Amino acid sequence: MTEQPKNFGFGEDETMLKDSAQKFFADNCSPDKIHGQVAHDPSIHRPIESIWDKSLWQQVVELGWTAVCIPEAAGGIGMPLVAAVAIAEEAGKSAFPSPLISTYCATFTLMACDTDSANKALADIATGTATTLAITNEKGSWESADTDVSVADGRLTGTAWFVQDARKADRFVVSAKGENGVGLYLVEATAANIDIIADGIIDLTRDQAHIAFNAAECTELAAEGVGDKAIDAAIPSILTIVSADMVGAGEWLLQTTTEYAKTRVQFDRPLGFFQAVKHPLVNVMLDIDRTKSLVYNSACAIDSGESTTELNARMAKSQASDMAVFSSSRAIQFHGGIGFTWECFVHIFFKRQMHNHVLYGDAKYQRAKLADMVIGKAA
Repeated sequence: MTEQPKNFGFGEDETMLKDSAQKFFADNCSPDKIHGQVAHDPSIHRPIESIWDKSLWQQVVELGWTAVCIPEAAGGIGMPLVAAVAIAEEAGKSAFPSPLISTYCATFTLMACDTDSANKALADIATGTATTLAITNEKGSWESADTDVSVADGRLTGTAWFVQDARKADRFVVSAKGENGVGLYLVEATAANIDIIADGIIDLTRDQAHIAFNAAECTELAAEGVGDKAIDAAIPSILTIVSADMVGAGEWLLQTTTEYAKTRVQFDRPLGFFQAVKHPLVNVMLDIDRTKSLVYNSACAIDSGESTTELNARMAKSQASDMAVFSSSRAIQFHGGIGFTWECFVHIFFKRQMHNHVLYGDAKYQRAKLADMVIGKAA
């Protein structure tokens, strides 16, 4: 283990990357553009869609963002996790519809596999192959050994549930049980004998699906009995990157609501004049700052090889999930009569926050895991 660097490891390169991401999203993903893109149809009977700008995704790839944390030996840039956190935070602040966060989660899992086939998949991600995890069972368990997919003779059978950005992905990293335990397998989205069934979710900037495998061909990434260990090793990074996305969305909600409170006049006073508005907004700011500190600390701990990475990551996700709910509810409330309307941009970020809130376990789930780690499991 090495000593943590100053500023959580945000050196000159990481700071420049964050500034670059901020400018990219400001130029290409304004709230009105994103709203017009994903919220063009307010009908409750609208079809389940997967809307994203593939040309922007290609620009993201050309900027090297998919390769940012991939080791140089596998064709990546080899930057620390804090670099991906910086990008994820800005992506959340713009509610960027893309498979970027899902691809990061798959990247961390593939890195934990440490096999030739996993390294080849990482090289493909570096050149733009969108990849997502299919590791959850029907009950929505995030435990690494819980899967409804089985493997035999190099083929997968069963269903993976709650697969993020499934219709944007080119490939799936699937956990499956064999005779000797859980392994990880790579499946092409265009492979025969798989069905991608879209789920209806509230987040308009993402899509979700469950995937049925019927003796589908696959490539082994981690052998039986090793796959669940690779997932466990990747979980701290996965929780950290999702929490970073929530930090960005929370900052947008705070900034937008604060600006509205300055300009909206009620009883001959700006809304921000009233303590019932200004004090909760300060609490939102404090909540976001606490979350950001925990997220940055988690990423830095992972980069530094500390032994408390899972503890730090679950603390970050717990705080981030609570912050997501609080920042969203205050934004809706303080926008008053327009806050809950379809035309108000707030609902895009509200829904993204609510989806992230439960993704890989909500705050209560994370605190239960933390209690088990710190106090010990109940007999």
